[in-house]
Amino acid sequence: MKSAGKFSDQRVKKKLFPFSTFVLFFFMFAVLTTLQMFMIGQAIDYKNLPAQNVIAVLAFWVVASVCSTLITGLIIRHHYQKPIEEFSEAARKVASGDFSVYLPPKHPMDKTTHLDVLFMDFNKMVEELGSIETLKTDFFSNVSHEIKTPLAVVQNNAELLQKKQLTEEQRQEYAATILQSTKCLSNLITNMLKLNKLEKQVIKPLPQMYDVCNQLCTCALQFEDTWEKKQIDFEAEIEDHAMICADEGLLEIVWNNLLSNALKFTPEGGCVKVSQTSSADGVTVVISDTGCGMDAKTMKRIFDKFYQGDTSHATEGNGLGLALVRRILELSDGTITVASSPGKGSTFTVNIPKSLSKEVQQE
Repeated sequence: MKSAGKFSDQRVKKKLFPFSTFVLFFFMFAVLTTLQMFMIGQAIDYKNLPAQNVIAVLAFWVVASVCSTLITGLIIRHHYQKPIEEFSEAARKVASGDFSVYLPPKHPMDKTTHLDVLFMDFNKMVEELGSIETLKTDFFSNVSHEIKTPLAVVQNNAELLQKKQLTEEQRQEYAATILQSTKCLSNLITNMLKLNKLEKQVIKPLPQMYDVCNQLCTCALQFEDTWEKKQIDFEAEIEDHAMICADEGLLEIVWNNLLSNALKFTPEGGCVKVSQTSSADGVTVVISDTGCGMDAKTMKRIFDKFYQGDTSHATEGNGLGLALVRRILELSDGTITVASSPGKGSTFTVNIPKSLSKEVQQE
């Protein structure tokens, strides 16, 4: 980051010599001298002082007032006015879109003042604004890419369908490809809307007591055709009953996304395992697979919007599923962690309390 630099604003009226400060000091010296003369009046006949002495006293007041005014002005300029000018210039640059501004503290850490705290808070705010701007730019770039890709597929296959000499099998193939691409677009838009509403808390959890074990079984059975088609060994270790107080509809999105990812990234003949345990505090659900796995770099970003890691093992998806999962669990007072290594699969662990905390309920 770069410092704010010199500041010059025509709106600011600068005074080389503030007359009001001079008057204040002159009045102060006059009062102090007068009081002093009254205090020692018995030793000095101040009523009969020569005129030149009176003029000398007045001259002293003027000189002392001028010096005090100039010294005070320099102190204010150095300690307050100059930092405020730097702050104003930095704020102006940030307002124009420059997020590389940095205001260095004026004092060492052991002598931090309110001005230093203001500068540190400002730097933190600028850093956050810069991150938001970067995320916004990346968001639009990713959205454009995710929309452009299936649209190109639709366009290409639609042009192929216009050819006259096509077999029925070819027409069915092109039509199926178009249908699949439109489904991808539909899922992308649906997930974007859901995530946006969750982040803005337009959708709020509506907690109620329900059996999460029954929900897990229902969600898993929806993917039965998928694991049978890929000959995946699907294992489930789920208790008979486990009651939690949460939003059933939102948690269904969590299980569907995690199960879908596990089956999608697991090769034919692999294994996907779902286990669930209960404790006094809540419920733990572990979904593991023997898929391609992830490296440490991918794991750090796997919950970011539109991040898909290694896409060579799966062609479907838009990188919003896990971001949606994390946001739902945050609103549900739950947590999610991932453990993985390349070529050995991934394990997602979800912890959900049996009831929402008061802080979450009040959000």
